[in-house]
Amino acid sequence: MERDWDTFLAPYELAVAELKIKLRGLRKQYRNSGEHVPIEFVTGRVKPVESILNKAELRGIALNRLEDEMSDMAGMRIMCQFVEDIHLVVDILRRRNDMKIIQERDYITNRKASGYRSYHLVIEYPVQMLEGEKKLLAEIQIRTLSMNFWATIEHSLNYKYKGQIPEDIDQRLFRAAEAAYQLDEEMSSIRDEIQEAQHLFNRKEQKKEVRQRGITDRDHP
Repeated sequence: MERDWDTFLAPYELAVAELKIKLRGLRKQYRNSGEHVPIEFVTGRVKPVESILNKAELRGIALNRLEDEMSDMAGMRIMCQFVEDIHLVVDILRRRNDMKIIQERDYITNRKASGYRSYHLVIEYPVQMLEGEKKLLAEIQIRTLSMNFWATIEHSLNYKYKGQIPEDIDQRLFRAAEAAYQLDEEMSSIRDEIQEAQHLFNRKEQKKEVRQRGITDRDHP
């Protein structure tokens, strides 16, 4: 019998929607507190059916085992300014009681051979369906903006060359990954100065917003 993919993926759509709200809410809490915001932005997606089928075939995953053996059908990405922020976000997620971390993969300390760097968490997340609670697997990738830029390019090249990137391009891509990481390290070395500048700028913007709100209130009693 042909699988009803809309029904099958509905819990994953719900999980992604909820996690977006929660993670963006976490970012807002930091912003409102006046502290450094470790989360730059959050994205999420449910894996397309074609990608699910391709990965299942590649990894030898039976379709009736997808829920147990494919952990990234629901995927979240958290982008950070600094490498230090990644570890802070991981610690925050470890302390939450609305999700359970099943697996951690640190590709920052132990980068992949391609040069890929990111921090991956596989979580068990409960969603409330009409028929009751359903616990499903989701993946959260946490990386810096430069890591994300590089990973996006690598993904595009892998798609173009069907996973067989020519050696000369592969070597240049690896050197680019190392250059991106050097950029992250340089930014970390002046992190205090950057954060102080951002704090001063944000205070200026907040004061401007307050002044504009006051003018609007006077114009519209």
